[in-house]
Amino acid sequence: MKRETFNSKLGVLAAAAGSAIGLGNIWRFPYITGQNGGAAFILVYIICIALIGVVMMMSELALGRKTNSNPIGAFKKLNPKGKWHYTGILAVLTSFIILSFYLMIAGWVFSYFISSLTGQLLHIAPENLSAHFETISSSTFNVLFWNFIVIVVTSYIVISGVQKGIEKYSKILMPILLFTLIALMFRSVTLEGAKDGLDFLFKPDFSKLTTQAILEALGHAFYSLSLGMGIIITYGSYIDKGEELKSLSFQVILADTVIAIMAGIVIFPAVFAYGFEPAAGPALIFITLPAVFQSMPFGGIFETLFFLLVGIAAITSTISLLEVSVSALTEEFDLGRKKAILIISFALFLLSMPSSLSFSSWSGVKIFGLSIFELLDFIASYIFLPIGGILTCIFISWIWGTKNAFNEICGETVNASKSYSIYNFLIKYIAPLAIFIILLYSTGIIKF
Repeated sequence: MKRETFNSKLGVLAAAAGSAIGLGNIWRFPYITGQNGGAAFILVYIICIALIGVVMMMSELALGRKTNSNPIGAFKKLNPKGKWHYTGILAVLTSFIILSFYLMIAGWVFSYFISSLTGQLLHIAPENLSAHFETISSSTFNVLFWNFIVIVVTSYIVISGVQKGIEKYSKILMPILLFTLIALMFRSVTLEGAKDGLDFLFKPDFSKLTTQAILEALGHAFYSLSLGMGIIITYGSYIDKGEELKSLSFQVILADTVIAIMAGIVIFPAVFAYGFEPAAGPALIFITLPAVFQSMPFGGIFETLFFLLVGIAAITSTISLLEVSVSALTEEFDLGRKKAILIISFALFLLSMPSSLSFSSWSGVKIFGLSIFELLDFIASYIFLPIGGILTCIFISWIWGTKNAFNEICGETVNASKSYSIYNFLIKYIAPLAIFIILLYSTGIIKF
């Protein structure tokens, strides 16, 4: 059976950018920026993206396109007698675990969207917003209901295939996300007192830049682009040979970074205008921002638009996370697409239950001092993901070879390119070393 590919350059860009632009940009990036001093943190983040993100993105796309395979098959084809396919298995497992608890967070977002759409959220007193979030996250029925809805919506899109599913809906959802973001950004910067928020974002104060902030920027640069979890390899396998991977990588990374900064422009001017705390942490969008919208003229409209924006960002990520497992199951076990999605969706729903119950009836269950949700997050995001990234760098550099990878990326011989030596140095030494530092820091082996 002929393998599907993306039908257009716009489709490739929308899908790849959609995989990178998720809750990490709209939710995590603003609050870690707030916690680490604003503009100086963003500057370090952009440097980390340039040093790690670009070469890793290009390399994973090249690995997928060269082999025309899912993450497991990609390593098998280039090293059939070795054990490197376990790196692909690790990538698929990582994306599967992340998706299992990502469903829960996406479900919180859609629950808030409905509460906002009906006007309920706007009428909750600011001092009660924290209790409201606890109610939403601890209601077993509510959380499992929304987990199911997110799985159904994601499966409906993915089951249609690459062109009629992922590409088609990415081309619809990404423009909606962009226009919604622009509307919210315009409202935010026109608020009285917004200047302090813009100064926070764009005037660096390097006295606030700690070693911990630098490592946070390094870690987010890696996580934000969906690297190390098989998504980029999978999407690379659907890209036509005529597509230039170098320019595509720059476009995806530019879109990812611009969207993250635009999200900051939406959030911080509004937070500063109404005197709220920019370093509110993960509670920023679920507790702080609803209070901000209550203080804002036409706040109900903009609140609904905001949670629509976050919901779209979540769905573009769940689509790409699910496709990793689907491509692996259909190709490695010769299953039909519909059957594979039914199996994976059922398994995902079962695995999502322990994470969801960690906020309610299983809140007292601790393993190594962590709730089940925290444990799954720690294993997938802080151990499996960086280990997968390091192994991928090593495979591309020393097994497949940087010359072969570079030729696939640029479509030109190494001798004819001045940029090969830079690529070779970054992918062989800088990227794996940086990801290793992320691993040591995120697991608590080194502390600052």
